[in-house]
Amino acid sequence: MDPHQDFGAPPGDGDGAVREIACDESGSDGENLTGGNTDVFAHAGVHVPAPDAALALREIRDRIRSPATEYKATHLLREKHRAVLEWFLAPGGPLRGAARVHLTEKSFFVLDRLAGVLLDDPGAAADLYRTVREALGAEDRQRFLSVANRLLRTRNGAEPGSSVPLFFETLDELRRAHAGSDAGLTLERLAAGRGRAEAYRAGLLDAPAVRIPVLNPLLPAIVATAAYWSGPGRRPVRLVHDRQNLLTPERIAWIEETARRSGAALAELRLVVARDDPRVQLADFLAGIARKAAGDALRGNGDPGLTALLRPYVDPASVWGDDRTAAALGLSAPNSSARARG
Repeated sequence: MDPHQDFGAPPGDGDGAVREIACDESGSDGENLTGGNTDVFAHAGVHVPAPDAALALREIRDRIRSPATEYKATHLLREKHRAVLEWFLAPGGPLRGAARVHLTEKSFFVLDRLAGVLLDDPGAAADLYRTVREALGAEDRQRFLSVANRLLRTRNGAEPGSSVPLFFETLDELRRAHAGSDAGLTLERLAAGRGRAEAYRAGLLDAPAVRIPVLNPLLPAIVATAAYWSGPGRRPVRLVHDRQNLLTPERIAWIEETARRSGAALAELRLVVARDDPRVQLADFLAGIARKAAGDALRGNGDPGLTALLRPYVDPASVWGDDRTAAALGLSAPNSSARARG
């Protein structure tokens, strides 16, 4: 089998039962997408029987021989364990084509959501992303992303509108600096959305205690995972997920309803303790490896061999804006996250 080959549609189980997928994530910074520790968020799902997953974990321990009580992706990513990493991702490895990872490029995700709120036009995210990446210098780019992040995040709900003037003051300064250019025209469109921004912030103040955070990529990533594994045949799936504080009963209900509305047959989202489920530990490995490999590629210091090994696992529905790394990861960029908005 070609190691770069896409594994294609989800495998079938053949018995009509609900397909159970174990999930975990890597790179979560909550709603702080522009000032956190990572620039990529990864959410992995694996469809491996629990006994096989336990055998794979035992094999990894036998090969790495670390005294750590709980192994993480960092163990496999160490250069001295490169052979174990390659075995893990290879077609003949423990995932055997039964895994997928949904990637989110955080800066594109912020701009995608910004376009949705200010313009009600998710398709505008591509132009906005190109403007921010190509026309703005590094300092202005980071400043714009930071104020956009602050405008959108729900945790600012108690602030009496301070994020709105800050965003539009920054936007006006950048518009003047790029007046008459294509970048200026793109930024001009955003300036017309001040009323929508104020309504958005007011809505957060009036919202009930349980909110669906617009900027947290975990919730739409779970919806995308359910959609992939359910497939075009709407095969019922149950997602077994590592516990997360964000995944309250109310938000789980939102995920299940959103997934069903999008066409996925999500039967249940059940939370477990990762160290008690070897399948979730495999998903944790894949998510951590994917987050690191995709982030390195995005910053221009990627590992071509690792990127090629990762490529068959990457979900085509990943939220990605960078053309260069999209091609390396097997994605069509830009890819909007509009279908699972909060």
